[in-house]
Amino acid sequence: MARRLPLVLRIVRRDLRGGFTGFGIFLACIALGVAAIVGVGSVSRGLSDGLAREGRRILGGDVSFALIHRELSADERSWLSARGEVSTIAAMRAMVRRDSGDSALVEVKAVPPDYPRIGAVEIVPPAALKDDLAQRDGAFGFVAEAALAARLDLKPGDRILIGDARLEYRGELTSEPDKLAAGIGFGPRVMMSMQAFEATGLNQPGSLVRFINRLYMPAQTSDAQVAALIEAAKASFPDAGWDARSRTNISPQFQSNLDRFTQFLTLVGLTALIVGGVGVANAVRGFIERKRADLATLKAIGATGSYVFLVALIEVMFVAAVGTLIGLVIGAALPFAVAAGLGSIIPFPLEAAIYPRELLAGTAYGLLTALAFSLLPLGGAHDVPVSALFREGVDPDRKWPRRRYMLMALAATLALAGLIVWLATDRRLALIYMAATVAGFVMLRLMATLITLAARHAPHVRGTELRLAIANIHRPGALTSSVVLSLGLGLALLVTLSLIDGNIRIQLSQGLPGITPSFFFLDVRSSEADQFGAFLSDKAPEAKVERVPMMRGRVVRLAGKRPEDIQAQEDARWVLEGDRGITFAAEVPDGSKLVAGEWWAADYQGPPLVSVEAQVAEGLGLKIGDEVVVNVLGRNLSAKIANLRKVNWRSLGINFVFVYPPSTFAGAPYTSLATATFPKGGDPAKELSLLRAVSTAFPAITSVRVKDALDAVNDAVGKLALGIRAASSVALASSILVLAGALAAGRRGRIYDAVVLKTLGATRARLLRSLLYEYAILGFATALFGVLAGAGAAYMIVTRVMRLEDFVWLWSTAGIATAAALLVTVGLGLAGTWRVLGQKPAPYLRDL
Repeated sequence: MARRLPLVLRIVRRDLRGGFTGFGIFLACIALGVAAIVGVGSVSRGLSDGLAREGRRILGGDVSFALIHRELSADERSWLSARGEVSTIAAMRAMVRRDSGDSALVEVKAVPPDYPRIGAVEIVPPAALKDDLAQRDGAFGFVAEAALAARLDLKPGDRILIGDARLEYRGELTSEPDKLAAGIGFGPRVMMSMQAFEATGLNQPGSLVRFINRLYMPAQTSDAQVAALIEAAKASFPDAGWDARSRTNISPQFQSNLDRFTQFLTLVGLTALIVGGVGVANAVRGFIERKRADLATLKAIGATGSYVFLVALIEVMFVAAVGTLIGLVIGAALPFAVAAGLGSIIPFPLEAAIYPRELLAGTAYGLLTALAFSLLPLGGAHDVPVSALFREGVDPDRKWPRRRYMLMALAATLALAGLIVWLATDRRLALIYMAATVAGFVMLRLMATLITLAARHAPHVRGTELRLAIANIHRPGALTSSVVLSLGLGLALLVTLSLIDGNIRIQLSQGLPGITPSFFFLDVRSSEADQFGAFLSDKAPEAKVERVPMMRGRVVRLAGKRPEDIQAQEDARWVLEGDRGITFAAEVPDGSKLVAGEWWAADYQGPPLVSVEAQVAEGLGLKIGDEVVVNVLGRNLSAKIANLRKVNWRSLGINFVFVYPPSTFAGAPYTSLATATFPKGGDPAKELSLLRAVSTAFPAITSVRVKDALDAVNDAVGKLALGIRAASSVALASSILVLAGALAAGRRGRIYDAVVLKTLGATRARLLRSLLYEYAILGFATALFGVLAGAGAAYMIVTRVMRLEDFVWLWSTAGIATAAALLVTVGLGLAGTWRVLGQKPAPYLRDL
């Protein structure tokens, strides 16, 4: 065979000189899937590399040590100062109010005189930040993002109140170099000096102030030395409770989320590629049918079946390589297109470049998919009979290919599966994906079989067109399997993603009237807690007011393990990231239900105990009796798990993962968290009135309107959903291409059917009605499968993986999916057969 390879290549080259006729769908399917995979991977790498390149600027230094509730101790500051220059900023949420009573929630950022040490702040009108923040005419200055000026109708020179201080608006804050390090905010940024911040009186014991201490090290400091310094800081101050980050790891949570999101979109791209594999199989099957005479000629002059198979295989894989190359070019160009078109919009630095690893992965995915889906239909080339030279209409042999080709196809499929698992960042997710894909194909094949059997055993109908349509569904060579396989998987994916997105939005936007709070009030000082409660009762007598003590703590160890060593489930990992709210209570909190263990007595005075939310405990591998160590107010607090509670998080009420007995924090400084819940969900006018009243009477208390917070979260979810929909659209587009290819592959059989029926007297209108019925039946059946399978998958993900309380069936999504499937199937079917119906019988009858 090796000696004949040059001849094989010469035959392939001559055959391909005529172009890629019949391979258009093949090329599009491979190119689309590869472009999606390479594009998603390249953009993700661009974001990661951009964050790494700009790490020092975004972080604001080489290392940052963030503390909640407190500033650096003298020893801590001295230790850090011996290793570099230290600069501290303070951040918290607060209320801004005008004399008119209008108020707004803002993200306060108090900065030292030398801010920013790295990068630049942009202000309109242009001015030096230090000058804009300085005290003039008895008032400190501040700059703020445009949203605040629009909301409160601020102009430069206007004065507002923050806490106990009156500050002057000096300009619009358009850019700050370290904005990304602060994460997502619920209000516009307000930047002031540290002196102005102290004048506000907001920094009280127990207040939710976050002090971020940046360390600037010598220019020649390596990344390894930065990492070593963080480890040394943890060893020197094990009870500090700070969140340490380096210039190479700005936001572990962001990077983790980026990896998960990239993995998910890559799997969606793989779905597009695998759906396209069905189109590849159809195209190869059509190729073999078109080349039957050529392949038969080769066998007539002495070629073996293996030789004929090799010729066809090389030709098909060459076309696959061209399709893969097209996909690589498009995918590699995507980061540059995003940087050019959206670079000024997206809040993350994007390093647009060519990434060889992503290109190699895309190449492997494209070629292996083409090979896996081509081998079985190509195996049929081995047994093309020489008799195909004499009559085009010889009925093809429909038996399975020889065992060797079946084994080769199995090996290629396993190689593709192995590649998916090997390149996945989450192997478990990749295995689940492959199992779901195999199950999807099995179910689709079963669905096609059931449709065929139903058509075969359907009762006799009187209408000729409908009877002919039903017969076409179950006759040999019918399009049933191709249509169901091509459209069903893409449609099921789209329905799944749409229902998940819809349910998340409903859970976020729709509270429980009378249960979901209308307001959260933060930083209620102990000295004014009773006065504030009385104020709320007077201003909103119909509202239910709750108040609990709250502090912030950071998990140090769980059951003897450090957070980084815990193999946490995805839905519980958030507890280990950053600091968490904690509280103490004598009784089981409202909204919680005790599910294991016993609650402590109201006057408990023994060793520290803790109650943990049951779902979180399961996700972290905790049980009753395990030790929980949380750093609170700069010291490590060790407690034994006494009981587990189930919390209804959907109510958005006051609930905490960790609850302690009151004796644990006796004498410790803390503030309270309060909520106001209106019985029927609240009236917007009353809510705004209460917001103004609280801001005026209690300027140091931060009021968070739940609706506004949910709108901010919905905005972030909407941006993620946009990317998911774009990726799923690629899969659906691939499905439509495959469907078009399946219909095109059946064109020859349709021509002979039409010719025979027209010879027997059928009119074009009657044939058209018959085809309309056939495609409508297939489209509706496929839509039914897609909707049911997608709804089932979405239900499992929403209730079992995301563990949301309720699953909402969105009829509009199901209706749109069904209508779209019908429209696409009927539209493509009629478009592909319209010319068939106009063919003259004579040329085709001669070949029968």
